[in-house]
Amino acid sequence: MKQRLIFVLANVSTLALASALSAQDLATAPETDSVVLAPITLVADGRENVEATGGITVTPEDIEVLQPVDVSELFARDSAITVSGGAGPSKRIHVFGMEQSNLAVSVDGVPQGVTSWHHTGSNVIDPAFLKSVEVEVGAAAADSGFGAAAGAVRYETVGAQDMLADGQTQGGRVGLSYGTNGRGVAGSLAGYGIHAGFDWFVMLHAADGDNYENGDGREMPGTAPATQGALTKLGYEFEGHRVELAYEYSKDDDDRVIKMNMDLDHADEVFPLKVTRNTLSLKYSSTAPTDAWDPEALVYVTRNEYWRPNYATGARPVNGDMDLEVKTIGGEMKNTYTTGPGTITAGIDWAYDDYRVDNYGDRAPRIHTLETMQIGAFVQGRFEFDNGIDVSTGLRLDHQRFTDWNGERFSDTGASVNGTVSYEFSEGYEVFAGASQTWLGYQVGEFGLLHARDESFATDPGYDPAEASNIKLGLNANQGNWTGNLTFFDTRLKGLGEYDTEIGYLTNADDYRSKGFTLQGNYSWGSGRLGTSFTKADVTQNGEDVLPNGGTVVPVGNIATLYVDQEIPQYNLKVGGTIEWAGKLDGDYLTEAGFDDHESYTVVNLYGEWRPQNYENVVLHLGVDNLLDETYYERSSYVQYDARSVYPLYAPGRTVTLGLTMDF
Repeated sequence: MKQRLIFVLANVSTLALASALSAQDLATAPETDSVVLAPITLVADGRENVEATGGITVTPEDIEVLQPVDVSELFARDSAITVSGGAGPSKRIHVFGMEQSNLAVSVDGVPQGVTSWHHTGSNVIDPAFLKSVEVEVGAAAADSGFGAAAGAVRYETVGAQDMLADGQTQGGRVGLSYGTNGRGVAGSLAGYGIHAGFDWFVMLHAADGDNYENGDGREMPGTAPATQGALTKLGYEFEGHRVELAYEYSKDDDDRVIKMNMDLDHADEVFPLKVTRNTLSLKYSSTAPTDAWDPEALVYVTRNEYWRPNYATGARPVNGDMDLEVKTIGGEMKNTYTTGPGTITAGIDWAYDDYRVDNYGDRAPRIHTLETMQIGAFVQGRFEFDNGIDVSTGLRLDHQRFTDWNGERFSDTGASVNGTVSYEFSEGYEVFAGASQTWLGYQVGEFGLLHARDESFATDPGYDPAEASNIKLGLNANQGNWTGNLTFFDTRLKGLGEYDTEIGYLTNADDYRSKGFTLQGNYSWGSGRLGTSFTKADVTQNGEDVLPNGGTVVPVGNIATLYVDQEIPQYNLKVGGTIEWAGKLDGDYLTEAGFDDHESYTVVNLYGEWRPQNYENVVLHLGVDNLLDETYYERSSYVQYDARSVYPLYAPGRTVTLGLTMDF
């Protein structure tokens, strides 16, 4: 089946690429009187329309409205994404129940590492620095990056060009907010400008607060906000070229419970924990591209660290001290060719990852080190034809080497193929179908689990590279002031890394699968908009329903969101709100394994934004999250597990935040 899918997709890709190149000559022929339908939604501006195939786009306008303090609030309007609860570093996103390590996650094009330990996120994304987010689900493009098993997440940060008003050459922004229920004080300061081909941007952000309480008034220990971050960018444009040097730093440093994404034994004891992320990147692009030459190049160095040196082992030595560190150096070079019906992007990317686990002597050996090296070549074509058919298709070829903590080396090469085709059968209405077969290489998995392993733990000699397959099909509608999308998806993950402590191996896990559908709709009336989404995902492993244990894949069931935004121009006012709903998850498979049911919940969030008439550079923002003070836990969090006394880590109760932003 897998070989047949690769063969079919490869033939579709080759045919589409060849057809597009041959069509380039036709594109220069004299115009005829043929009727061309209005542009369809699948491919736009040389890339896929993410929302057109069931994905999610968080625009700059959305971020301005939401004023998110963490990724839970960032994705509050998207039913396809769930976020685990607790403190900022514990938050991991799951798309259709698939954890973020199964997606190609990048920030400004720089790939982000896998999850180090399933009790914490793989990276700390501070929404204060974000410009926009795209979540491409299912069959991701070949140029989305290596390891796009279930899609891709692309975070983009702000820069000087985004902040400067027309005619402005320099400026700044200051932001300050205060929130109840432990949210505390948060502040940011940014300066930016352009001069003689140079542009610069510097932004600092920090937050400090207390533990929050859930809807029942119970304090959740170790949940106080404690983020600090900095983002700097320096760009220079000259004679059709642009180079940009960027540095991003984030830190969360506070006392946390030993496992941040669960409430273990209702214990209130906390321990020092610091999670840091450093990224340095240098990017080149052309500001005067031609049809044959539109290059981009990127090199980067990153360092992520999880530092917990003062945990008293006590009765749970397996939870002991640890220092997890990942250093990565990598790069990408690509060029986009414009043909008659579209574009073809081709290039190479590579990355070297060095992992280090220090357990401070709680186990022998004290230090585990491992490394991976990947290099890949890719080509992706995106074409719009006059007959109403659009095609996006591509191929990747990757080679990877994995050296484990015992010096055992594994290496292999694999191919990945993707294709998505749409047909606009009536103006503003299209059907689409997409599929991909993706080679993922050797999965490192949650390498932080090595902190509790002794010298007998090894990699399975028969350890195989992981793979993923995706199928999606659906319908899009676009009728001016309203749009809609229905996407059916089926994602399978085969051979992911699993640290099996019973057999003492890093080995291949049983196959995971997530299938279901997502429905999106939006309506705009000029001064306002209404949007809704509904997702149903059935998540299984080896054919059995997945248990809610906070791992690589989690059950999500039925989730829906509804939001509304309304401008009131005569008062320079904007108001709106979001409703988040999750259906009940129950069944014998839960109770027989010692888990409680997931109760249904409904959460209401409201906001208001006001710009004083004589001070257009000042914005006051009032937000009320969880208006009804609901006691709930998000779908990717744990539920009770009798054998270990694990209880849900509840989300915050009612929280009111007042913020002030001023541009100058």
